[in-house]
Amino acid sequence: MGKRKYFGTDGIRGRVGEAPISADFALRLGRAVGRVLATTPSRTVVIGKDTRISGYMFESALEAGLIAAGANVKLLGPMPTPAVAYLTRTMRSGGGIVISASHNPSEDNGFKFFDARGGKLSDETEEAIEAAIEEPFETVPNSELGKASRVDDAVGRYVEFCKSTVADDFWLNGLKVVVDCAHGATYQVGPKTLKELGAQVTAIGTGPDGLNINADCGSTQLKALQDAVVTHAADLGIAFDGDGDRMLMVDHRGEIVDGDELLFIIARHRRQAFGCERGVVGTLMSNFGLQEALDGLGIEFVRAAVGDRYVLRELHERDWVLGGESSGHLICLDKTTTGDGVISALAVLEAMVSEDVPLAELKAGMRKYPQIMINVPIAGPIDLDHAPRIQASLEETERALEGSGRVILRPSGTEPVVRVTVEGKDVEQVQQLATRLAGVVEEESRA
Repeated sequence: MGKRKYFGTDGIRGRVGEAPISADFALRLGRAVGRVLATTPSRTVVIGKDTRISGYMFESALEAGLIAAGANVKLLGPMPTPAVAYLTRTMRSGGGIVISASHNPSEDNGFKFFDARGGKLSDETEEAIEAAIEEPFETVPNSELGKASRVDDAVGRYVEFCKSTVADDFWLNGLKVVVDCAHGATYQVGPKTLKELGAQVTAIGTGPDGLNINADCGSTQLKALQDAVVTHAADLGIAFDGDGDRMLMVDHRGEIVDGDELLFIIARHRRQAFGCERGVVGTLMSNFGLQEALDGLGIEFVRAAVGDRYVLRELHERDWVLGGESSGHLICLDKTTTGDGVISALAVLEAMVSEDVPLAELKAGMRKYPQIMINVPIAGPIDLDHAPRIQASLEETERALEGSGRVILRPSGTEPVVRVTVEGKDVEQVQQLATRLAGVVEEESRA
C-alpha cells in the first residue's frame, strides 16, 4: 500500500476552507471519483450529506466534477452515512460519496466513500482516486457530459429498509422512546422509523440549522438525552451522531449504555434466541468486561485496531457478522454492509421486546471494568517497544492485575500523545497503576 496524501482511515476529513477541505479540491475530487468509480452501465455516483452548512458548497463542487468526468449524479440530500451505502448498492451505482465529518463540530467536514456493493473502498481504489486528483483537469466532450437528478424518495426508501431488518411481527407499541438526532443526518429517518414501528417517540436534536450539528447533543454529549428520558419517564433513549453511523443508549434511569454493553446485549440475545453468533469483533479499547461476559456465553471475542475499517476487515476475514466499538459504531453484517445507528438500535430493541425486560436489566449481564486513560504529551516519536524502562513498568503493571485486567500503550494517530489505558476490577488500583505507568512514559519521552 502506497503512502496516502489525502485519504485517512475513513475517507478525507479536515477543517472547512483549509486544504484539502475546499471547494476547488472537491471539484477535482469529483472528477477523479467519476473517472474511477462511475464504471457501471449507468455511470452513476450517488451523493449524500449530513446537515453542515458547508455541505451545500461541497455537494455542488462534487456534482460539477463528476459531470465533467461524464458521470451521472444522484443527489440524496441529508441522509445518514449508512443510508448512502445502502442506496449506492440498491440504485446500482458505481459508488457513493458522503459529505460529512461524522461526530466532529460544524467547522469540520469531509468525504467518505462506498464502492458499488456499499462497502469501503479498497486500498487500490483509494490510490487510483488520489492519482486521478493529481491529473490535469479535463472535461469530457459535450455529448458525453453526465446529468444530475435528485432522489425525492430517499428517506422513504431507507426507512423501509431499516424496518425490513426486523421480523414482520416486531412492534414497539407501548414503548416510550426519546431520540436525539444530534441536529444531524438522522433527523428524519430516526424518529420516522421508530414511529412506524409503533413507538411513542419524543425527538430532540431535530432542528438542524447548518451550524448546530453535534453541538451539546447526540452520542458525544449525552446529558440532554439523559435529562429528557427522566423528564418524560421514557423507557429508554437513543442517541445518534451527526452522520448516523454511531448510536448509544440511555436506560430509563438516565444511565448511559455504551457500545460495549450494546454489543453484549445483541450478541447474548442472538445466542439465546437463535443459537448463533460464533464470534464478536471489538477493538483494542473494548472493555475487558465485554470479553469476560462473552467468554461466559461461549462466544469468541477478538480485538481489532481502533477504527471501523479494521473491525470490518476482521469480520470479513473470520466470516463473522457482529462487531463494533465502545463509541457506539456497531456493525451487523447480516443486516447491512457498514456501521448503522438506526439498524443497530433496532437490534437492541429486538432483545428488549423479545425478552420483555428493561434495558437496564439487559446490560446488567455484563460487568464493566473500571478504565482509566491518561494522555501523556510527548515531544516527538517514541519507540515504546524498545524502551526498557517503559517495558519493565508495563510488565510490572500486568503482573499487578493478575490476569483480571488489561494495559494498553498506544501512540495517538492524531495528537502528540501516548495513551496509557489500564483496566481492572478495583478502581483505586487502576488509577494508581495508570498514574505510575504514565509517569514512566513521560520521563522517558523527555530523556
